[in-house]
Amino acid sequence: MITEIGHYALVLACALSVTQALVPLWGVWRKDEALMATAQPVAVMQFIFTAVAFAALTHAFVSSDFSLLNVVQNSHSQKPLIYKISGVWGNHEGSMLLWVLILALFGALVAVGSRAMPRDLSAAVLAVQAWVSAAFFIFILLTSNPFLRMAQPPIEGQDLNPILQDPGLAIHPPLLYLGYVGFSITFSFAAAALIVGRIDASWARYVRPWSLIAWIFLTLGIAMGSYWAYYTLGWGGFWFWDPVENASLMPWLAGTALLHTAAVMEKRDALKIWTIFLAILAFSLSLLGTFLVRSGVLTSVHSFANDPARGVFILAILVFFIGGSLALFAWRASSLRQGGIFAPVSREGALVINNLLLTTCCATVFVGTLYPLALEAFTGDKISVGAPFFNLTFGPLFVPLILLMPVGQMLAWKRGDLLGAAQRLVVAASVGLAAALIFSALQGGPVLSVLGVAFAAYLIIGSFVEVWGRITGPGVSLSVAWMRAIGLPRSAWGTAFAHAGLGVSLFGIAAIGWGVEVVHALRSGELVPLGRYELSIGALERRNGPNYDASVVPIDIREGGRVIAHIDPARRFYRARQMPTTEAGIVTLGLGQIYVSLSELNADGSIDARLYWKPYVALIWLGALFMALGGALSLSDRRLRIGVARRAQTVAQPAE
Repeated sequence: MITEIGHYALVLACALSVTQALVPLWGVWRKDEALMATAQPVAVMQFIFTAVAFAALTHAFVSSDFSLLNVVQNSHSQKPLIYKISGVWGNHEGSMLLWVLILALFGALVAVGSRAMPRDLSAAVLAVQAWVSAAFFIFILLTSNPFLRMAQPPIEGQDLNPILQDPGLAIHPPLLYLGYVGFSITFSFAAAALIVGRIDASWARYVRPWSLIAWIFLTLGIAMGSYWAYYTLGWGGFWFWDPVENASLMPWLAGTALLHTAAVMEKRDALKIWTIFLAILAFSLSLLGTFLVRSGVLTSVHSFANDPARGVFILAILVFFIGGSLALFAWRASSLRQGGIFAPVSREGALVINNLLLTTCCATVFVGTLYPLALEAFTGDKISVGAPFFNLTFGPLFVPLILLMPVGQMLAWKRGDLLGAAQRLVVAASVGLAAALIFSALQGGPVLSVLGVAFAAYLIIGSFVEVWGRITGPGVSLSVAWMRAIGLPRSAWGTAFAHAGLGVSLFGIAAIGWGVEVVHALRSGELVPLGRYELSIGALERRNGPNYDASVVPIDIREGGRVIAHIDPARRFYRARQMPTTEAGIVTLGLGQIYVSLSELNADGSIDARLYWKPYVALIWLGALFMALGGALSLSDRRLRIGVARRAQTVAQPAE
């Protein structure tokens, strides 16, 4: 009965999305307030019914309802509860339901929080959002229905892919989808602005918080996915330039550029074409990622589906929304006013260069990801574009970006002083040089690691120079400086933390060159040196989990003859799927990690393993948390929570 309710709710949500897509837009066209006013309640109801459908599917997984084909293919009665829940979105059908749930959630949030917006703009935004939702609802119901029943239900399910039975899966996809799908709102704002002709500083103020929300979650989603792959796949790397990894990186780069152009548009009423285009591009790249994951055009650990029919449907959605929005953009672009004028040496000018570099990075990743697919489609030839290509093209583009970020913070709006900005960054540059000398003496080469640490230190310190200058000065007491720091706009602190977070991640990436890797056949009772540590190998143990059998090698980590940590790397064999997996043993020591990944058991009782010492590797993901914190601080700034329109209405009230 609950399953039928969920299926029926999904159909009703689809019908509501079609209503929301058509009626408010017709009201905008006819300037009918009553028709436009339907957008808000319908958007809320669409979310409620979608949530009911998602809750029904979750109930089916938790209760092991094997009358549902989706549950049979992706669950097992002996699977732990957390993996029963995460299994809801650990498959194609369930993940698409999560996708439309988040689409509906963002639409409902805009509906609830759109009172300060002009009626025609909010109605158009919600209508465009509903067009996106309707397309995916129809896709789900026609090709990917998660509520399909089985005529003869089996007694037991086939279990979830063992690689996905990990706590990271419970966190990574929802965070990533909140970022991916979050950019649908910026897309809807852009399309709505083009429809109603409201492209001004007020529009930029409306769209910036939604851009920040999507960017924060996408940052966290990418970081969580990176760490999940790092410890789950057993290969010891945090980024493989996998096509699906790249598919999440591209909208992040476009979204980062969007945040900066929206700031310029809000403050200076400039870069309107850039801002609208980037709002369209960020979500278009999210749709492209959806197509890559679900079309079967590539094989990846991240891929959910291998059905060409679904791929054609998603391709049609992609072409419709990208083509339609770009056609609308081309129609309106010529009518956009130039806006505020600024000198090349200014904060606006620095942000323009910043965005040129970001979009060029995005284009590089786009070409490197899609060129092999296009070449194979047209010629049948297969080539591999991997880490060497991306490192040699993406890396050099990021160097000037890192150097420019603190400089841009130093420059004034409209016209800046480049020499003055450079002088204020002497301390940051000196710290970077000192870091290079210190780590070169302590760690030695490689040169790229030393240079990376120097750039990272420069960026971290440089990110706070502008803030430091605003809270200190000659004769300023500590108490006054503290009051100034508290009084600074949170967006200023947010910018500093976000930029510094990138520097922290860069430090962790650069330090990889100082790591130690050992391939060794582990034997019980031996001591294996690894960096400044020793690994004491215990006897192989057999352990049984709820739905797997494990071979575990207990290892004590010693330093100076003293045990300081313990890890249990393992090889698991999942009984239902008849599939082995590797469970790396990882322990964080300071900012570094010892990482042990087991391979095959040998005839003599030893077991092959890869052992790593990775100094400062934790900074990679700690930096992402700092970036997200910076975004959250900016989002909490009062100026981003109060619309221009509301303030303007207050000022415009006639005197009594």
